[in-house]
Amino acid sequence: EQALINLVRNAIEAAGPDGGVRLRGRAMSGGVRVEVEDDGPGIANPDNLFVPFFTTKPGGSGIGLALSRQIAEAHGGSLVLVNRTDASGCCATLD
Repeated sequence: EQALINLVRNAIEAAGPDGGVRLRGRAMSGGVRVEVEDDGPGIANPDNLFVPFFTTKPGGSGIGLALSRQIAEAHGGSLVLVNRTDASGCCATLD
């Protein structure tokens, strides 16, 4: 639950007041896949995505994505973030 909250919060902040956020979920063999997609500017520096305490947001803590990935992995899952190829923005996939 906390991982999903962090991902949705990040997507809303990235999309801004005029952007959109979409959530998709589907049953997978042995679990669920959740995708959180936003219309923001996308990932500028993917090398630092999961570095604890690294943030590009004023007032950000830099812990949300790192914690989300830790939570996913602790439950045998994964978290991947990629820039969208069909439009601007990012897609986070939580397995």
